[in-house]
Amino acid sequence: MKTKLLSSGLILFLFLGFYFWGNENSELVFSGEKMRGLSLVAPPKEVGVACFDSLSKVNANWISLMPYAFVPKESATVRFQIEPKGQHQWWGETPQGIKQCIALAKEKNIKVMLKPHLWLGWGQFTGELDFKTEAEWLEFERSYKLYLLTFAKIAEEENVEVFCIGTEMGSHVENRDKFWHELIADIKKIYSGKLTYAENWDCFDKVPFWSHLDFIGVDGYFPLSDKKDPTEKQLADGWKSHLKKLNKVSSELGKPILFTEIGYRSNDFSTEKPWETDYTKPKNEALQSKAYKAFFENAYNKSWCAGAFIWKWFPTDYEHFHERETFSPQGKLAEKVLKEYYSK
Repeated sequence: MKTKLLSSGLILFLFLGFYFWGNENSELVFSGEKMRGLSLVAPPKEVGVACFDSLSKVNANWISLMPYAFVPKESATVRFQIEPKGQHQWWGETPQGIKQCIALAKEKNIKVMLKPHLWLGWGQFTGELDFKTEAEWLEFERSYKLYLLTFAKIAEEENVEVFCIGTEMGSHVENRDKFWHELIADIKKIYSGKLTYAENWDCFDKVPFWSHLDFIGVDGYFPLSDKKDPTEKQLADGWKSHLKKLNKVSSELGKPILFTEIGYRSNDFSTEKPWETDYTKPKNEALQSKAYKAFFENAYNKSWCAGAFIWKWFPTDYEHFHERETFSPQGKLAEKVLKEYYSK
């Protein structure tokens, strides 16, 4: 009997050892259709369905609509447009504009992720948001919840496929996670679609509520190379450590990764710190194109990847922004790469 028990235990040990060793590099498999998304800049004025034609030309089938809200300097109150009167935001950021953009997208068979963003009036990064008093924190959270629930209700009414509960709120998420758990519960009471949250590339593994969401949302501005004009191989090598981390978090949580934002400037050194908005460096469309290709060849093709939303895309008059907004791939070599990989 002791021999049989020992043998059984040895077999179980070997089986478990083989399972875990053999699955060390295993990847979660996302069973849905990959999202071929674009982050749509809100139209300043009312638009028609024709403004969505450019999305189809690059084979995109999703858009991210981003109604910005503002926290003014020396204030803790999140301000956003609720009523159409007294408008102080771009048309495409208001509830009225968001509803119409959703309807126009659906007319073109394009699915929608509704992704509220905060803009801090004193130039601070949202991931480092801080207030001096508890009263200020409570006021911020009260008004932020109103902001989120307003658009969650619109998402439910307009049959939006994915709702993003926030964007790059790192320190707040880490230090006041009770608020976020309560916010998710409140959103689920009024919205029945898929949920994600967009966290910055450097701290997406620290979010305490991924288990309550459908996708691990990552704004994927990972540093890839400090070279002025790196090769495709150097960019591929730059992805390696990031891919290990992405796969590890996805596997441990059993959730697919969604690149809620990703993009590169068409400038020299744009893959060194992709999150920077320094447009003064010399133009380099070829590097932007190579960076896109490296993303599609090394990250987007992974089984745990649910898709991506390219930062960013102008629905109208993008020529006007072409020189100062170098993140956009429109009219550049990168647009051809995007079209090619979004067709696969």
